[in-house]
Amino acid sequence: MVDYTLYYWPIQLRGQFIRAVLAHAGASWNEVGFDEIIAQKSAQPSAQLIPHMGPPVLTDHSREFSISQMAAILAYLGEKHGLIDDDLVLRAMNTKLIDDANDVLYEMTRHNGAQQWTNEAWAEFQPRLQRWMEIFEETGRRYGLTAQSGFILGTEAPCLADLVTATLWGTMTTKFPALRPVLETHAPGITSLCDRIGAMPSQTELREKSDAAYGEAWCSGEIEASLRAVTGSNPAQ
Repeated sequence: MVDYTLYYWPIQLRGQFIRAVLAHAGASWNEVGFDEIIAQKSAQPSAQLIPHMGPPVLTDHSREFSISQMAAILAYLGEKHGLIDDDLVLRAMNTKLIDDANDVLYEMTRHNGAQQWTNEAWAEFQPRLQRWMEIFEETGRRYGLTAQSGFILGTEAPCLADLVTATLWGTMTTKFPALRPVLETHAPGITSLCDRIGAMPSQTELREKSDAAYGEAWCSGEIEASLRAVTGSNPAQ
């Protein structure tokens, strides 16, 4: 039996953070099909694995325990697989960076697809996007991260926050290449961190498998189409 079962759409958005941590931890998992995700999502709360509004949902078969919400899943996995330091400050900082990443996703998808991107809206958003990059960069700088070395919270090895940061900015700038120079300008240390984490064998293998399974899909649908239009990032043919 696999260690975990993940309920998430066939895209590389919030669920990709969970996949990245599972891959780094060397855990085994399977992912259910679209119909099963819909069935869980649509069921009455009393019939769900855990009461939730939508995926991701992760089941840990070692405990027959299911949990929803990206941040809660990541915190659970981080604790279980030793990716969160015992220091109270660093524990809080891991949580903070997960929440920051979730906020970036919310803004990049225009409130989970509530609106589509226009050229005007995208231009207005640029200072805020750059500020988000600078927030991550300054966080790392305070813990010794440089464009050459280090991790975002100054740990000796990658922690949960490093995987979260690399999945956020690394995946985004891979799927939307026009954003890579922006990240290099406003967050050179984070750019380097993304490259170093992404080059780890577990993450390289995950990226190859994800691209083969999901193609270029990041957030999918009309919101992704509008984001590609304003960034000029067409899917690879």
